[in-house]
Amino acid sequence: MDAKEFRERGKEMIDYIADYHENIASLRVNPDVKPGFLIDQLPPTAPEKGETFTQVFEDFQRQVMPGITHWSSPHFRAYFPSNTSFPSILGDMLSSAIGGVGFSWDCNPSSTELEIVVLDWLGKMINLPGEFLAMNPEPRSDGKRGGGVIQSTASEAVLVAMLAAKKAALDRLHASFPKESEAMLNEKLVAYSSMESHSSVEKAATITGNKIRSIQTDDQGVLLTQELQETIKADKANGFYPFFVCATLGTTNVCSFDNLEDIGPICKKENMWLHIDAAYAGSFFICPEYRTYMKGVEFADSFNFNAHKNMLTNFDCSPLWVKDRDAIMGALYVKRSYLKNVDTDVVTDFRNWQIPLGRRFRALKLWCVMRCFGVEGIQEHVRHHIRMTKVFEELVVQDDRFEFWPKIPNVGLVCFRLKDSDELTKMLADSINNTGQLFVLSVVFKNKQVIRFHGGVGGKEDHVYEDWNTIRRAADALLDGQG
Repeated sequence: MDAKEFRERGKEMIDYIADYHENIASLRVNPDVKPGFLIDQLPPTAPEKGETFTQVFEDFQRQVMPGITHWSSPHFRAYFPSNTSFPSILGDMLSSAIGGVGFSWDCNPSSTELEIVVLDWLGKMINLPGEFLAMNPEPRSDGKRGGGVIQSTASEAVLVAMLAAKKAALDRLHASFPKESEAMLNEKLVAYSSMESHSSVEKAATITGNKIRSIQTDDQGVLLTQELQETIKADKANGFYPFFVCATLGTTNVCSFDNLEDIGPICKKENMWLHIDAAYAGSFFICPEYRTYMKGVEFADSFNFNAHKNMLTNFDCSPLWVKDRDAIMGALYVKRSYLKNVDTDVVTDFRNWQIPLGRRFRALKLWCVMRCFGVEGIQEHVRHHIRMTKVFEELVVQDDRFEFWPKIPNVGLVCFRLKDSDELTKMLADSINNTGQLFVLSVVFKNKQVIRFHGGVGGKEDHVYEDWNTIRRAADALLDGQG
């Protein structure tokens, strides 16, 4: 394909993408396919000779598209709102066109410096303490420097934070027990999170080779700080060394918010790293009225949320901020002659802030979104998400067959169930998804089956009513059949 054909095909592709998003509400949300549907259609080997892009795109529409789940549909209510926007798509196109790999400043200066700037912008938008900013206007008495870096996902962010915490803890233990091997000291380390924390926290502990304790939660899914304190005390009495706590703002199942004002002082007293996983709910903090959930954030050592959840930015884009950049770089720095080692306020090698060496120019799409929508536009998008959730919440209240679980719906998410029946609730979720008109997720919270419904990806009230009618009809058919 030469530049001439690329122009032609590119224009066609832009039209296709625009048409796709304009008509996405009419598409079946989740595909009606069986495992192996695509494998059985495609040849076992790649073509020996090149084919035209026309052929490739025809096969995409005929073979691949039928198996696509439409996460951008206003009827997609499962998992999390995976927003994108045209400015984000265009920014990603520019990043792909440039093709740079910005692991160090000198190999792609604009990639590094734009990331520094946009993450300071975003940190200020959610009112993070100045210690998290790369260009903090206030001098710090401890001499440390913070900053932000875009990770691929919250899973990678919590792993990076845990590795930094582990390195710092091992350094302290080495000073106290200089004759002990690192393997023996590592056996002493214990991390903590709630029963409702994301699975990535447990996976991070598996990768780092550390023990992790799951702390019980209350009826709303909030970590019980008294149990955290008692568990830490028991571990210390048994010769273990608590080193890391992950607090969640917006848990996966029911969007619970751990109490940072209670957890933070515990971490400070025990010299433990406090990581905040706000993967889902972080975008809400762009609106001042939701920052009450952030009270106590000043105790944190690291803070992460996913801009690819409800912030108009397509996957993947997961900003992570730290108060002490040296802690991360100390854990992840590896010296090689072909890699420069520089770190100043402007010159940063982000390879030392992440697991991989190479990295994409993710800051470009985030910059495009922030420039094109502005703070007010992004705030309005988030508030619209909340409004749509409230509309749905009122519809559930009016139908006495349903109840909320937990009893009080949380920000941007409604968890509901058929009264007194886990089996029927699970069957209802399956029936809803089988229609293809709506996609929801069924999970277990506090030993009860619930259905999750989030505010969506920019749909209108009409879409909420359509979704409710789908739920209501499925419930009618299911309960009539039981009668």
